[in-house]
Amino acid sequence: MTQHYFQDCSESDVLWFQRRDFLKSAAAWLTLGGASTASAENRSNVVSITGDVLANGKPLIKGQAIYATDSISTGPKSNLVVVMGTSAFQVRPNTKLTFDGAISTQIVNTLRLINGAVVSVWGKGSERKIVTPTLVAGIRGTGVYTEVFEKQDNRSYFCTCYGTVELTAGQDKTVSSTEHHEAFWAEPVSKAGKFLFPGKMLNHSDDELEYLAKLVNQQTAWQISGGKNHRGVEAY
Repeated sequence: MTQHYFQDCSESDVLWFQRRDFLKSAAAWLTLGGASTASAENRSNVVSITGDVLANGKPLIKGQAIYATDSISTGPKSNLVVVMGTSAFQVRPNTKLTFDGAISTQIVNTLRLINGAVVSVWGKGSERKIVTPTLVAGIRGTGVYTEVFEKQDNRSYFCTCYGTVELTAGQDKTVSSTEHHEAFWAEPVSKAGKFLFPGKMLNHSDDELEYLAKLVNQQTAWQISGGKNHRGVEAY
């Protein structure tokens, strides 16, 4: 069994995909055709919701849709799994973010993470961005994990779980390309003239990416190449 390690994160936050209500909701979502029919049938794109979740400052209720221009916030012990176009997002507790995109296609062009954490799988297409207080990530056809540590002056953690990402933090730029997790810290203040530093896999798991990918008819890079899911959450 893989041992999990966490920083400012509980085990239950990472093991959301094991909850019975999520498994039932995900099975129903896939049975009804998933993302391919949700828009056509005017169904909600919310796969699973737990606890207190606000959309544009108002409580999100069962059956309500989230749009590619909405602002989302989650409370303690709350969790949201939503599909937007060809991308899927798992929004962790105590998270605030905004989507910027086209309502007509539900394609998110920019995800602005103010605080908290999001696991996301993005479909192929034109370049899109994740923006945090200390980082900009240009992505396409990628699985990533992003977290903003509010108590650490909005220090940002970013992991390219698979795919290719262009990262910018301060004056630092790099291209991250991997099939199985490459992580970075983006600092709010430069250290020895640098803002971007390598990190280790933290606060997320292979299973999360695999479940999200399945919701949008995708596979992770290690699933495609026949590799094994063998990594959990490593200590930083």
